[in-house]
Amino acid sequence: MTAGTQNLVSLDAIRAAAVRIVPIAMKTPLVRAAFPSTSGHGFGREIWLKAESLQPIGAFKIRGAANKILQLSAQEIARGVITYSSGNHAQGVAYAAREVGAKAVIVMPSNAPAIKRAATLALGAEIVDVGVASSERLAKAEELVREHGYVVIPPYDDEQIIAGQATCGLEIMEALPDVDLVVSPVSGGGLLSGVAAAVKQLSPKARVFGVEPELAADAAESFRAGKIVTWPAEMTSRTIADGLRTQSVGVRNFAHLQAFVDGVVTVTEAEIRAAMRAIVAVTRLVPEPSGAVSTAALLFHAHELPAYKKAVAVVSGGNVDPAMLAEVLTENES
Repeated sequence: MTAGTQNLVSLDAIRAAAVRIVPIAMKTPLVRAAFPSTSGHGFGREIWLKAESLQPIGAFKIRGAANKILQLSAQEIARGVITYSSGNHAQGVAYAAREVGAKAVIVMPSNAPAIKRAATLALGAEIVDVGVASSERLAKAEELVREHGYVVIPPYDDEQIIAGQATCGLEIMEALPDVDLVVSPVSGGGLLSGVAAAVKQLSPKARVFGVEPELAADAAESFRAGKIVTWPAEMTSRTIADGLRTQSVGVRNFAHLQAFVDGVVTVTEAEIRAAMRAIVAVTRLVPEPSGAVSTAALLFHAHELPAYKKAVAVVSGGNVDPAMLAEVLTENES
């Protein structure tokens, strides 16, 4: 699959999405992160964190969900919406659906974090449980659409979802127009494809990299191979980063990655945990594991990234189980 075979989101579409989602999603700040120089970053280099953990649902997913749902007709809203998600997209859909008065049904894996499940229920959504594979979630959602006529709100492989997530990149460029490097988590590819589309169309010289756990590195393999590679659920489910366990990137998302992304790097589980500690210590932001991978890349894989003066790491979410956070913050570093 090449970039030319799919429509890529335009700046006009991204800017329209930014206006559309104002009633639901917030503009999140860039927070300067003065990590210790022992991390390998010398003077003259700045690291900023895009704090998507401060969104109303604690994650960037509200952007795409809002952009999609706010464009539904009255008839579609009356039918209700459905999605398949391990947690953050579920909350985004539930939140946006509640705002427009639509029923929300979420197909969720059995290993979804309890904190995300509880938050989704609290937003008024109905949850349908399936196994751990992302393919199972999709199959069940399609079955329920056939039975009930719900409108599907895809988690990532959708132009309106990508345009919504791209507003994150638009805000980065508005706040720091001379940024050299932007790093973003990647799983299904909605966030990375959107952020890269916005950044590259506004600043072609800026570099954009995706980051994912080495235990769920299907996107990195796909990027190297030039085609979408699928990993089995038993492999991707090994990582602590529950939001990055998708088995493959979406078709539309991969087209954007090929067109706008400069590379994809992977990080270890220990590096993810260390990045979580560093973010909390330096900025007082609370990241979930998936939200910390981009910072982990800057801290531990600078040799795989281009030189920069100003870098932005997207902290994609902060919905971490309190017990896990306590464990990560108090464990001894090796």
